Amino acid sequence: MTAFPLVLSSPSGAGKSTIARALLSAREDLGYSVSATTRPSRPGEKNGEDYHFISPADFERRVAAGEFVEWTQYSGARYGTLKSEIDRILGSGRNPVLDVEIEGARAMRRLYPEAVLVFVVPPSAQELIQRLGGTTGTRAASLVARMRRAVEELKEAPRYDYVVVNVDRTDAVAAVSAILDAERKRPRRNPALEPDLAELGREIGALAERIAQGAEA
Repeated sequence: MTAFPLVLSSPSGAGKSTIARALLSAREDLGYSVSATTRPSRPGEKNGEDYHFISPADFERRVAAGEFVEWTQYSGARYGTLKSEIDRILGSGRNPVLDVEIEGARAMRRLYPEAVLVFVVPPSAQELIQRLGGTTGTRAASLVARMRRAVEELKEAPRYDYVVVNVDRTDAVAAVSAILDAERKRPRRNPALEPDLAELGREIGALAERIAQGAEA
């Protein structure tokens, strides 16, 4: 079976990160793509496991060299997905799992056409507000900005391969897992299937001829 990347996107608070972590814990055929970042490591974080911690200059050099699938800037630090990470996991026969924004998903589609893109959506606007922490103790401007961004992000959902409504985490994880299982059975991901089918066809044809000859006798 030819491995392929699984790309998860969603509006903030819809649950793509939670689903990604649950899938990685439950399935051995998946691999975690370690992102690179320019922010300093935090207590307990390990280089190469939590992130690849690199300097701003090194990050810029890698961007110029085309080593990133995608990258973004958040709170003054840069974050990105290295092609080498994706290729490392694919080379091991596992499916890389990426939790990225829409721009990152577009980049993955361009560079890895075999990738499967899944868009995760909340069941309702009210549920999304609750998952974002509700209005109590939340700065209204921040909440409104996230919700307005969600409106724009939802417009991209029809361009994904699948849309999963995250009503319940367990059910949503099961839905994405079922997508993985179905995609793994596609003929184009199983090059060995064609000769096996051809051999089966020959066996059936030969048996049919023997039955026909017996009937004629």
